[in-house]
Amino acid sequence: MKSIPTLAFAVSLTVLAAAPVLAQGGVSVPTVQIGARAVSTGYEIDGVVEPVKQSVISAQTSGRVVNLLVKMGDRVKAGQLLATIDDRETAVGVQRSQAQMSQAQAELRNAQVHYERTRELRAQGFMSQAALDVAQTQYQAAQAGHAQATAGARASALSQGYTRVTAPYDGWVLQTHAEAGDLAVPGKPIVTVYAPQPLRAVVQVPASLADSTRSAKEVLVQLSDANGDSKWVAPVKRSAMPAADPVSQTVVWRLDLSAQAAQNLLPGQQLRVRFVGGQAQRTVVPAAAVLRRGELTAVYVASERGFVLRAVRLGADHGAEGVEIVAGLSAGEQVATDPVRAGLAGAKAAVTVSSR
Repeated sequence: MKSIPTLAFAVSLTVLAAAPVLAQGGVSVPTVQIGARAVSTGYEIDGVVEPVKQSVISAQTSGRVVNLLVKMGDRVKAGQLLATIDDRETAVGVQRSQAQMSQAQAELRNAQVHYERTRELRAQGFMSQAALDVAQTQYQAAQAGHAQATAGARASALSQGYTRVTAPYDGWVLQTHAEAGDLAVPGKPIVTVYAPQPLRAVVQVPASLADSTRSAKEVLVQLSDANGDSKWVAPVKRSAMPAADPVSQTVVWRLDLSAQAAQNLLPGQQLRVRFVGGQAQRTVVPAAAVLRRGELTAVYVASERGFVLRAVRLGADHGAEGVEIVAGLSAGEQVATDPVRAGLAGAKAAVTVSSR
């Protein structure tokens, strides 16, 4: 029977003997050789998602807000009642205009009958021409009074309608600017609504870069899909303001997005916009090769002893062409394209693919 120290020594020899076998059967990780390559250059800037149809609905009459029937995030239909304003004053105006309308109709009927009777008597020779002229003038004045009363009744009804604030189209409530009991005056915002589609990206480009952005070969917007993966898409329409803002010294660009591209976006969301220019030589690696851990960005570099984790500083993201490496790598080094597998024990480099 062997003693315990002898058994432990035998186990240690077995482990040491098995180590080369584990190394020989290690994980094979594909790599890419670092080198400068031609990539598209341009200018990137942050933009904001904005609805194409967005309306600030304001009061058109004075009075207290009696009811606010919606809140932020509510879905509304065209013509739906959003808020009501105290209509007692406008109701009095409607009653006054109706009374004036009735009076004008009575005066018109009286003047018409008098004019027709006077015309018949004048034809029979019982009335003078002067009396006929007076009757005709009175009739025309009654017609003008009736037209004026009709216009007043329409204006009163219109003012009465202003006490009911309605949605101009189907959409969502973005923000409410008033509460029940607040004083409403003409021009004071009450509700902001927007249509969920279409959406656009709005970006403010420094005026110093206005010429380079206008001459850009392509404009791209960076979007994220449901899985969190980013992609660059071209807007369906783009337009730039013809003048710069005198305060911020920026030129506003509006980039309309397709319904499919904007289906996961929300108004106010931030995104990146790229103005693509010519081409330049840059050191890039595949985006999948970059390992991100909090503030750390690193790649696994192949060496004689396996893979070594090395911190790098990233530059612009060139999409399918890769991510630019500003510092941390040298030309000719091999970088693992799968950093997760490269971090395993015994991982070794496979066939190298040049990044040029």
